[in-house]
Amino acid sequence: MTPTTVAFHTLGCKLNYAETSSLQRMFEQAGFAVVPYEQAADIYVLNTCSVTDFADQKCRHAVRKALRANPQARMIVVGCYAQLKPTEIAAIEGVDLVLGAAEKFRILEFVEGLAQATGKGMVQAGEVKAANTFHAAFSFGDRTRSFLKVQDGCDYKCTFCTIPLARGASRSDTAELVLANARTLADQGVQEIVLTGVNLGDFGNGTAVIEGTKPRKEALFSDLVQALDTQAAVPRYRISSIEPNLLTQELIDFVAHARCFMPHFHIPLQSGNNKQLADMRRRYRRELYADRVTAIKTAMPHACIGVDVIVGFPGETDEDFLETVAFIDSLPVSYLHVFTYSERPNTPAADMGGAVPMHTRRKRNDVLRQLSAVKKQAFYKEHEKTTRLVLFEKDDDGFLTGFSDNYIKIRIPSEQAEVNTIAPVGLNSLLPDGRMEASRLTVMA
Repeated sequence: MTPTTVAFHTLGCKLNYAETSSLQRMFEQAGFAVVPYEQAADIYVLNTCSVTDFADQKCRHAVRKALRANPQARMIVVGCYAQLKPTEIAAIEGVDLVLGAAEKFRILEFVEGLAQATGKGMVQAGEVKAANTFHAAFSFGDRTRSFLKVQDGCDYKCTFCTIPLARGASRSDTAELVLANARTLADQGVQEIVLTGVNLGDFGNGTAVIEGTKPRKEALFSDLVQALDTQAAVPRYRISSIEPNLLTQELIDFVAHARCFMPHFHIPLQSGNNKQLADMRRRYRRELYADRVTAIKTAMPHACIGVDVIVGFPGETDEDFLETVAFIDSLPVSYLHVFTYSERPNTPAADMGGAVPMHTRRKRNDVLRQLSAVKKQAFYKEHEKTTRLVLFEKDDDGFLTGFSDNYIKIRIPSEQAEVNTIAPVGLNSLLPDGRMEASRLTVMA
């Protein structure tokens, strides 16, 4: 094939960013030149998400944006939304090819045939059960941290979630290959690796198929964490998100004394009301969640804890919501990711009664976003006049920005440090934009 240009755009989670980056490297190795998505390219690859009902809108917008730059370009759509709604996406004007979960990592095979194709909107998306192979992926090149995929798919049956329909059953990489990928990233100068997956704590419990052979059952997630920390390929690791029922005391205790794992946990809650948790088919109740938060703060008082929460789930009354608000408010958590429930086809929740009016969902979202701002500000203020190690990530208009080990975003004057280095800083005061003003120290206080 004659070398040509390709551009990529990612919608959704850290896992999607890792996979897009790996697809990009495949194209580069095949001789393609990668250009920004805003520029004219011969081929555009759009990696989609299906978490909310805005997936269709975002997909159409991204397609139009690409074709404005080059109306003659070939448009390929992959990702979760592509697996769930391939025919709908293929009908979008300008889309040439839709690849499902089992096909997206064979994208170069389909690109070869795309040059000769005359039809528009071709679909190559088999049943999701065919997505039973683990494909390693990691992001690299656009930031000082890398998202490293170690697990894919999910065996849970949460009533609101389409991910098992979009990504298939739980499956994992081998511990040996995860360690090898970590070393590869370290060799490229990466300072921080964020472990990612659909259900990260289920690492090792899936039925992965690696290169056509079914491997032995791998180490549990806590064993993987310990192995990575022992080898210490990079100075920093983070756990992107982990279910509360899979966040063991063993893992908490290990992170508390680890050399390289940061005191930062992101733990999905979804609701602080046990009736809602049961209707969602979550595998824990609020009492276990509170216990996990207490265990973290007991072992690491300085730890950052993020929370996912859904508002407006079917049957959520005003009393249920207020119980969630009060529960979250009572916890020493640091920030929230708030999602407004949206009906997803082929999920049990879509057929439940008690739909919450959309204007009520939005109001509840606003309430929790305000609570998140209060929690974050309180967490930051707790750390004023303290010293933390910071990884500097970006030079922005005379200031370097970065994150502390416990995920506090700071800024310092650019002349005080360099991008992609780690150094101790003193956290001075909270800025109006939500960051902490800081100053470089020569040694830890």
